[in-house]
Amino acid sequence: MTTSQHEISAEMQAIEADARALVAEGNAPELHPRRDYPPYRSSILRHPTHELVRADPEEIERHSPAFGHSDVSPLESDLTIQHNGEPLGERMTVSGRVLDGEGRPVRHQLVEVWQANAGGRYVHKRDQHPAPLDPNFTGVGRVITGDNGEYSFTTIKPGPYPWRNHLNAWRPAHIHFSLFGTAFTQRLITQMYFPGDPLFALDPIYQSITDPAARARLIGVYDHDLSVPEFSLGYRWDIVLTGPKSTWMESEEAHD
Repeated sequence: MTTSQHEISAEMQAIEADARALVAEGNAPELHPRRDYPPYRSSILRHPTHELVRADPEEIERHSPAFGHSDVSPLESDLTIQHNGEPLGERMTVSGRVLDGEGRPVRHQLVEVWQANAGGRYVHKRDQHPAPLDPNFTGVGRVITGDNGEYSFTTIKPGPYPWRNHLNAWRPAHIHFSLFGTAFTQRLITQMYFPGDPLFALDPIYQSITDPAARARLIGVYDHDLSVPEFSLGYRWDIVLTGPKSTWMESEEAHD
């Protein structure tokens, strides 16, 4: 972890300049990150180096957990009521729609979220960041999308946190989203960020998407109409699964 932020930033700027040059030559913008993105140090160890092995989805489904719509309670979408007291932090409502590439709603989609608490700490044994745990916040929730593809969560705004990619590396505040489709073999994972975060320019995971427009689609928008008077601020974030304006999805191994 001896690499400095200055060195990481220089690497990211060089890669983005290379991506811009490719677009100027007539190539399509890179809407998804390169699998072996060097500034994201662990991607060098994680990215596939051999041809992918095809698996039989039906065979996998026989050994995977299953869920029914009756298994997901409406109360699971509120991350602030899961314990005896209220969690610390800025309460907020995050709502949006899950859409396909044609703008059609994706109905009855299982959406799960997990996040750090207001201090930037996960409830996980591997998270040893010396920030306080909140006994009233576990940071996980789930919901089934409605007939219009809509979803909504009540939670608190997560804090940024350090990670060991390089010296003094900090992740911008974000919420992880998992979408299951109609089968567990279709699982997709992404992250939602918050407007105006000063850590965007310094973060190799966010910057691994070289197309600025594609990066911007990961940022939720403050929506005053979603804010609940004297209760929570509102953010709107739509998730597009396919097409040229699709939301970036990460590999299953990358959960920083």
